[in-house]
Amino acid sequence: MILELNGICKEYNQGKITVPALQNVNFSMEEGEYVAVMGPSGSGKTTLMNLIGCLDKPTRGEFFLDGQDISKCTENEMSDIRLKKIGFVFQSFHLLPRQTALQNVEMPLNYAKIPRRERRERAFRALERVGLAERVDFRPNQLSGGQMQRVAIARAMVNNPKLLLADEPTGALDTKSGHQVMELFQKLNEEGVSVLMITHDPEIASFAKRTVTIRDGRLSEKEVSRV
Repeated sequence: MILELNGICKEYNQGKITVPALQNVNFSMEEGEYVAVMGPSGSGKTTLMNLIGCLDKPTRGEFFLDGQDISKCTENEMSDIRLKKIGFVFQSFHLLPRQTALQNVEMPLNYAKIPRRERRERAFRALERVGLAERVDFRPNQLSGGQMQRVAIARAMVNNPKLLLADEPTGALDTKSGHQVMELFQKLNEEGVSVLMITHDPEIASFAKRTVTIRDGRLSEKEVSRV
């Protein structure tokens, strides 16, 4: 089991009012699965992604990632988990504009203090894996939207994470580029990568092998459909 959430609740305080964002969420994911989480704006998708990505902690409940109890981790331990076990892909790419594609992909390896030569080799292999071996020296402004997202995916994969988290990964792309990126996620999943994707688009969700729906901060078994 790569991921297990038991009775997860997340609440925010707005003055004297407590606002529930997630309510009694139970969810599990096997290693190698490809799951889409679907829901409208304000349904709790982003809160769920932040918890699973170890960017936030639940108010109540148990959360295990790769067998580790995240609810008992310190901030430093959570930072280490984000670096070594989770790859993030965002709607807006988050590439450094003055860095080449290769330098952008190397970034997580810098934080992990990997020697320079190994960094470059691993970053190149990651770009090769997403079909951008010919674009290693290009900066983001020299790349199309689809190519920039592929650089972001290569960066997310360069540390060989246990889990790839994708938050609306095609939101900033045209239809053709979006489908190319989704085909890449399928290819990575076929290679054994565990993928959890957040989307509001049923067509994008259909690329996943399993779809989970979230509404008003709640997941339930009857709302889970296998594709």
